Amino acid sequence: MFRRKRYHSMFHEKKQIVTPELLREVFSWLFYTVLAAFVAFVLVIAFGKQVKVIGDSMEEALYNGKTVLVDRIIYKFMAPSRGDVIVFLPNGNEKSHFYVKRVVAVPGETVQIKDGVLYIDGEPAPNDGEYDKMEEAGIAENEISLGSGEFFVLGDNRNSSEDSRSANIGVVKSSTIEGKAWFFFGKGEGGSGFVN
Repeated sequence: MFRRKRYHSMFHEKKQIVTPELLREVFSWLFYTVLAAFVAFVLVIAFGKQVKVIGDSMEEALYNGKTVLVDRIIYKFMAPSRGDVIVFLPNGNEKSHFYVKRVVAVPGETVQIKDGVLYIDGEPAPNDGEYDKMEEAGIAENEISLGSGEFFVLGDNRNSSEDSRSANIGVVKSSTIEGKAWFFFGKGEGGSGFVN
């Protein structure tokens, strides 16, 4: 009889364990779990796009075969700036691979390449001396005026780059831009890090 009462009281005590404090803690954990899942979902939507760098046109910033994470949200709130590394489909061609290039001129500016030097609005481009002189001016041999939503892009390795100088790419329209390259990773040269 004594043993039965002891078990009965232990069972009764276990029933008493579910307290308001415990319920609050369970709901708190549930809330934060749902919140974390939501934030993760938003981050995947925003930054989930990954593209491979193809070729050596962006060396030494980005090497062939590196994977680049793309911020697909930023250009919904602001336009690309000079110096941004963007990811785009040339002429919006869905059958093409994504191109990764640096913006060198923005809407409202004029672009021309003379004697291997990039000119913007008739003046040598800032920081142009950091890059090799261009052997080919392509369509930028003649002055190009950039309209609304048009950008001129070049690879950092300018003599090994298919970019806005090529007639089959030309100026990049904002409607064809997938987003801004912000982080790279992968095996081999260059390691991983933020795109600058």
